[in-house]
Amino acid sequence: MALVDHLRELRYRVMVSLGAIVVASIVALFFEKYILEVVLWPIQKAIASYQAARPDAKVEMVTHGITSAFSLYFEVCIMAAFIVCCPIWLFQIWRFISPGLRANERRMAGQFLGASIPLFLAGVALGYFICPRGFAVLLSFNPTFVTNLNDVSDFLGFEMRLLAIFGLAFLLPVLLVTLNRIGLVTGKGLGSFRPAAVILCGLFSAIATPTTDALTMLALMLPMLAMYFIAEAICRAHDRKALRAQSDDQPIQIGEPDIPEPAS
Repeated sequence: MALVDHLRELRYRVMVSLGAIVVASIVALFFEKYILEVVLWPIQKAIASYQAARPDAKVEMVTHGITSAFSLYFEVCIMAAFIVCCPIWLFQIWRFISPGLRANERRMAGQFLGASIPLFLAGVALGYFICPRGFAVLLSFNPTFVTNLNDVSDFLGFEMRLLAIFGLAFLLPVLLVTLNRIGLVTGKGLGSFRPAAVILCGLFSAIATPTTDALTMLALMLPMLAMYFIAEAICRAHDRKALRAQSDDQPIQIGEPDIPEPAS
């Protein structure tokens, strides 16, 4: 396939993905109030927890400008549509790369896609329910005599980045197993790298989560470690299976064994 054909195919896949997000966003506009309640639930719960501990504290969610309230609904609907349409745009990515793959590689890519969708959504869900704790910790730094004003658009961008971090972090086992299938890593190598993996997962969780509490960091670090260990076990099982298959494919010698001639 020529370069121009690749670019046309890429344009088609991007347009399909964007079209799906646009259609989902339009549908979401009919449920904008319910979606807004779901999206703002973490910060509302954090504010309620913060004000319960400090009754004199003042925290408000605000919009700036006359058009901010109007554009807020579009931002919320696009955010919801991007998450809901993740099976579609992940499938379009797979369809774009699959023509250049062999049959076994295409099957592997299909397995990658099938495992990525539920893991990504599970990470987003975990991040969503962990958010209130992290937001409450951030609000605790605000002095009680100062009113804390939170721009809703800024909060949505902040929440979207946090949910994306949790979702992408949950793709770690898929990445490791895929690298094992193509021969770049082994289960034994992952076992040797385990102490360093614990440190790296801790550093990533500390940097990726913008809060200062240990609970939010552990909520990301512990699932990553658990998935790393699961991926290691899967890779070790695959390596043993591949080793047995390789030994079974070796030819068996049939006939008289070679007898050395006696020395004269």
